[in-house]
Amino acid sequence: MSEEPVLPRIRPEIAALPAYRQGRQASADAFKLSSNENPFDPLPGVLDAVRATTAINRYPDATATRLRERLGARYGVSADDIHIGAGSVSLLAQLLLATAGPGDEVVYAWRSFEAYPSLVAVSGATSVQVPLTADARHDLPAMAAAITDRTRLVIVCSPNNPTGPTVGFDEFTAFVEEVPADVLIVLDEAYAEFVTDPDAVEGHRARTLLARPNVVMLRTFSKAYGLAGLRVGYAIGHTRVLDAARSTAIPLAVTAAAEEAALASLAAESELLHRVAVLAERRDALVARLRETGWDVPDAQGNFVWLPAGDRALDVAAAFEEAGLIVRPFAGDGIRISIGEEESIDRIVDVAAAVAPQP
Repeated sequence: MSEEPVLPRIRPEIAALPAYRQGRQASADAFKLSSNENPFDPLPGVLDAVRATTAINRYPDATATRLRERLGARYGVSADDIHIGAGSVSLLAQLLLATAGPGDEVVYAWRSFEAYPSLVAVSGATSVQVPLTADARHDLPAMAAAITDRTRLVIVCSPNNPTGPTVGFDEFTAFVEEVPADVLIVLDEAYAEFVTDPDAVEGHRARTLLARPNVVMLRTFSKAYGLAGLRVGYAIGHTRVLDAARSTAIPLAVTAAAEEAALASLAAESELLHRVAVLAERRDALVARLRETGWDVPDAQGNFVWLPAGDRALDVAAAFEEAGLIVRPFAGDGIRISIGEEESIDRIVDVAAAVAPQP
């Protein structure tokens, strides 16, 4: 028998980490509702812009200058207060590496975006998970109370992925006042374009909050803009904080094609708003119908809905899969269902009704 090879020593906390679990792919006759993707094709002009990016033998602009300038004009900030990354998750990873390490703590709500625990572990810091409220919302007072002198960063996800509710503007403002000025607050707004709640924080409206050096807002082109396959997101915050993130970034991670696609997408805003409105209306109609079947669906403000299936999550997900609906189960917690094609809605409701909790 051959002996097992001697492997390089891996950090124990990294060896214990599960790999990121992507939403399952779907067969040609099924609906993929597991990854919060946009079911629409790219916005007008995007494919032409990508096809015109032919100099793939050359490196892209490392800082995506034109995109930063366009976004700076859009939000009324300096281009230096914008940082572009390969999706908003990569920007969060950079901010974590810049602020937190061994012995430090990172506070966030749970359940929330599944990458948070892994990203914190990679930085060497310790996760402090604060349970959501009974209605699947962030408990900001409890999160503020969890901050200690070891806390370096706090993540607020609004709308919260995977449960759906937003954080209110007033409660977020009060939260910022409670957080020490030397603790970074990251407002993760990957799904902000889908929000219809007028009381939601929406970082771009909170100019006074973004003016604070310890508040950074994250956005992405992967969801509403439909560029998930090109990986481009952005951060808005204080220049020196973003400089620290830029220092930890893998160079040249944002391709020229991604920058061109993002610029073209911003130029097609009227069509974007139409598509977002269609998906938000489809989402709200689905929530109402799911509640009629007996599911206690939380307020949904992203492009997904949450079924609190608890210990039945895997079994319920299997029932959806048998019906040609690939959803995203979280064992022991619930099911996230992305808002996809209109043709999927009736099928979702039929399955949900069949597996609804018994009164």
